[in-house]
Amino acid sequence: MAAIAVIMPGAAFAQLNVITSGGFAAPLRAILPDFQKSTGIAVITTRGQSQGGGANAIGAQLRRGIPADVVIMSREGLNGLIAEARIVTGSDVDLAQTPLGVAVRSGAAKPNVNTVEAFRETLLQAKSITFPSSTTGIYMMTKLFPQLGIADRVSGKITNIGVADVANGKAELAIQPVSELLNVEGTEFVGTIPDAIQYVSVFSGAAVKGGKQLDASKRLIAFLRSERAFEAIRNSGMQPLAAK
Repeated sequence: MAAIAVIMPGAAFAQLNVITSGGFAAPLRAILPDFQKSTGIAVITTRGQSQGGGANAIGAQLRRGIPADVVIMSREGLNGLIAEARIVTGSDVDLAQTPLGVAVRSGAAKPNVNTVEAFRETLLQAKSITFPSSTTGIYMMTKLFPQLGIADRVSGKITNIGVADVANGKAELAIQPVSELLNVEGTEFVGTIPDAIQYVSVFSGAAVKGGKQLDASKRLIAFLRSERAFEAIRNSGMQPLAAK
C-alpha cells in the first residue's frame, strides 16, 4: 500500500518507509493524509506480521535489509526487535489496544460467542476457522485452545489467511483483533470473545535503527499519539493509549 504525499509549500522533503502489521493498518491509512498534508512528509507503507517465522514477518523483513524508518506492530513483536537492537533506544511507544473478535461471511448466521462455553461450542461446530499466525494466532494455538480443551479437535480446520478467507467463502469464522475485522467487505462482525479468555493486543510504534529519517520518524510517532489521530483509531475498533 503506498500513500501519496501532499507537499506543503516550502516544506523540506522527506520520505518515510513504514512497515505496519495488519492490526494498525486501518487507522494508519485514515491518519496518513492529515499527517502528510500538515508536515510535507511523504509516507510509503508496507505490511508485515508482528511475529512468526514467515518471510513477511516484520523482523524477517528488517533482517534481510528491507528499508524501514518506522515499524508499527504488536508490543510482543516490537520487544523482540528491541532485544535484537534493531530499534532506536527510547523511541518505542504504545499507540492503541484492541480485543479479539469474531467475524463471519455477510449473510451468514451469527454464532453465539457471549460466554466461554458458547464460544467453545461455536469453535467445535465451525467447519473452518481462520486467523493470521502472528501474535494473537500464537496466543490461540499455545494458550486459548489448550485452555478450552479443544486444541486437537480444531487443529485440522484452521487456516492462517485471516478474515479474507471468510470474505471469499473459504472459511466460516475469523478470529482476530477487532481492528482487523471491522468494515471488511463481504464479512460481518459478530462481537468480541468473552472477557475471561480475552486477549487485548497492544500496538506500538518505534523508529528503526539505521533509518535515514529519524526526525521525521519521531514526528509521525508523536502524531499517532496526538488527539488528531484518536478519532481514526477509535473508528477502527481500537482504544488510543495516549488519550487522557
